[in-house]
Order: sequence, then C-alpha cells, then structure tokens
Amino acid sequence: MPTAARSSLARVRLRILLLLFAATAINYFDRSVLGVLAPTLRDRVFGWSIRDYSYITTAFQASYTIGLLAAGSIIDRIGVRRGYAAAISIWSVFGAAHALIRPAFGLAGFIAARFGLGLGESGNFPCTAKVIADWFPQQRRGLATGVVNASTNVGAVLAPLLVPLLVAADGRRWQAAFLMAPACSALWVAAWWRFYRNPAEHPALTEEERALVRRESLAQTVRPIAWSAAARCRETWGFALLKLPDAAWWFYLFWAGSFLSDRYGLDIAGLGLPLVVVFGTADVGSIVGGWASGHLLARGWSVNAARKLVLAACALLVLPVALVTRMPTSWAAVALLSLAAAGHQAWSTNIYTIVTDLFPSKAVGSVIGLGGMVGSAGTIAAFYTLGHVIRKEDPATYFGPFLAAGLVYLVVLAAFHLLLPRLEPVEAGRLDCG
Repeated sequence: MPTAARSSLARVRLRILLLLFAATAINYFDRSVLGVLAPTLRDRVFGWSIRDYSYITTAFQASYTIGLLAAGSIIDRIGVRRGYAAAISIWSVFGAAHALIRPAFGLAGFIAARFGLGLGESGNFPCTAKVIADWFPQQRRGLATGVVNASTNVGAVLAPLLVPLLVAADGRRWQAAFLMAPACSALWVAAWWRFYRNPAEHPALTEEERALVRRESLAQTVRPIAWSAAARCRETWGFALLKLPDAAWWFYLFWAGSFLSDRYGLDIAGLGLPLVVVFGTADVGSIVGGWASGHLLARGWSVNAARKLVLAACALLVLPVALVTRMPTSWAAVALLSLAAAGHQAWSTNIYTIVTDLFPSKAVGSVIGLGGMVGSAGTIAAFYTLGHVIRKEDPATYFGPFLAAGLVYLVVLAAFHLLLPRLEPVEAGRLDCG
C-alpha cells in the first residue's frame, strides 16, 4: 500500500484510539470518585459503617457482573457504535444520580445509584476490546490495549486531584464531584457518534485501506455468537481465570483510600497525592506491559511464550503488596501499592490482548463479557468478605485482604497454564462445539 494511504489509515486508527482512551478515562473517573470520598462520606456525611460501605461497593460489582453477562453478546449483535454510545449514556445518568441523594436515604440511595452505574460501565471493556480487534493488527494490539488500559489510571489519578478541590474537608459540596464525569460523557457521545464506524463502513477509508484492515485484524471472520457458545470453549474459561485478580484491583480502587485513612490518619486532602502516585504508576505498568509482550512478538517469540512471560513478571511485581500493612509510614505503603497497581494493569493489558489473539473479532465481546462476569463475581464475594473482616478501629484487619491480593496472581497463572499449555487461535468452527 502506498505510504500516503498507510498514513491516512494511521490517522483514523489514532483518532479511534483517542476516543477509546477518553471514554475509559471518564469511566474510571466516574467510579473512582467514591473511593476518594469514601472516608469523608462514611464518617462526616452519612455515618456509614464499614459493612454499609461494603454493601455499596458490592452493589456496583453485582450489577457489573449482571451487565457483563449480557453486554458482550449485545454489543456483538447490535454493533459497537450503538452499543458503546448506549453504555456511556446509561452510566452517566446513574453517575449524576449520586448527587441527588439525601442523608435520610444515603445508604439505599447509594446502593441504587451504584447498581445502575455498574450496569452501564459493564459495556466499556467489551467495546474497547472489540474495536481494537476490528481495527488493529495482532502485533499492535498489545500496545493499543495498553494505551487504552492506561486511561483507567488517568481517570483514577484525576479523581484524587480534582475531588479535594471541589469538596470541603467536612464533606460540603460533595455532590459536585459526581457531576463532572456526566458532563464530559455528553461531549464524548457526540464525538463518537459523529466519527466512529466499523472498518467496512468508515467513510475516511478507501477500498484498499479496508482490505488492509481486514487482512491485518481478521475482522468479521464469523457471525456474532451468544455467550453460551463461547462458554463451550476452554479458552474462554482460561480468560475467566485470568480475570479473578480483578478483585485485587477493585480493592485498591475502592478501599485504598479507606486503608490509608484508617492506618495512617490521612484526610481527603492528604489522600490526594498518595492516590495520584499509586494510579499514576499503574499507568506506566499498563503501557509497559502492552509494549513488552508486543516487543517479544516482534523479536520472534511465540504468542504463548510472550504473553505468559509478561504475566509471570506481573505476578511477581504484585507479590510485595502482601506486606503493605506492615509498612511504618504512609509513603512506604504507597510504594508497595504502586508496584501492585502497575503489575495489575500490565496484567490486565495482556489478558485482554490474549482474547484478541485467540478469538475471531465477532466473538471477542461475548468472551470478554463472560470472563469479566466471572472476575466480577469473585469481586462480589471479596467485597462481602471485606465488610465482615475489616474494622476501622483495627487497621491490622487489612492484612488478610492484602495477603490474598498479593498471592492470587501466581495461583491463577499456574491454573491458566495447566488449562492452556499452549495459546493457539480458536477456529470459527470450534465456537459451536465443546
């Protein structure tokens, strides 16, 4: 293909990548606001107990699980353009609904709002993975996924930066924090609807460019499949195993602020910089993790060896977080949390890329939806347990959860390797057989 045509295609891909980056950043900002505000809302505004807070976070995970069960299959059927716009519209409405909750109905109101938020946000990662599978060649998917995955940490970093500027130490003006993301979402939906089309219909591409995208991405190789068909492939359950450590990530996202507050006495202003460091470091892990496996592939490594080696490195990077409750200072704890967050995001980048390595494009949404549902179900169990294990007055009770968070990656990787000793693409015909 002429250089000019390749340059044109690269610009289209870049714009699509920027849209995915922005949507995922908004998604994570929206869900991260509660984690930053948790100690303030818990102790100064609503008077929640630790168990009450666990019910609120569990409501989000429960609806996220339900949503993932259907989101991937729905997106595969109606198309990612309509599916993504619908998902971000739903989560924006429920995100804004948080600001309407009054103290008399605080617990019930937040449970309801978080439930709706989770339903909408469950569509984000099936959509991003499907777009990347449709538009990017295999050797670039790891980096593309890493860039998009890095935006999760942009959202998670912006929350502790901006929320303390809006919200007073005693909790006044907390409602404003929940209105920022919906305003950004409205602008994003307008841009997405105007620009995005699938490769076969995109007006900015020539026929030659469309043919190149089809060859490089293997897009549209099978008809849309139901999640029940994906469930009959052991590769789907391999991905589901790799999603179980999501519980550790959600623990950092929703409970790290509470841990630093309970263990080291940090208030909403003091939490800002430590959480920025944690999730900023996670950003680095996301991009480096995606680049590393792609670099190994470019040097001739097999998909099996490249992806699994990077996953093993991630698991080792996370391991020291098991000792975080023993750290004498908040910044020593932040250092271990940062390593764990970076390791998880590099892990996450690679496991999403593994799905696009193994499955045809039209199956990606269903596989990620089903695997994500399993990971989210594990998180529900973890959050319910947290509400019964952790006690605010005894920070040492955080030790067990952090120990589990440090060990789970190695255990899951060993099980994954036993289930799938070799990573090989799933042929379309296998999607309707056991």
